[in-house]
Amino acid sequence: MDIKVLGPGCKNCVTLEARTREALAALGKDATIEKVTDTVDIMGYGIMSTPGLVVDGKVVMSGRVPSVKQLTGLLGD
Repeated sequence: MDIKVLGPGCKNCVTLEARTREALAALGKDATIEKVTDTVDIMGYGIMSTPGLVVDGKVVMSGRVPSVKQLTGLLGD
């Protein structure tokens, strides 16, 4: 699984990355997590607000920080 956290490095972006790691651990899944901070790269995903979460090339959420439980649901499929 390839995961990208999109955002400039703000508090919400850091929180999203931490919760994503926690959700992956709870699921027992292994993934590569990459931070994407470049504005042009972020815009390439078509999101209007950060943070954003991309899983295997697909934007699964943006503009909010979901709970660990919500992330577990997103990543468990």
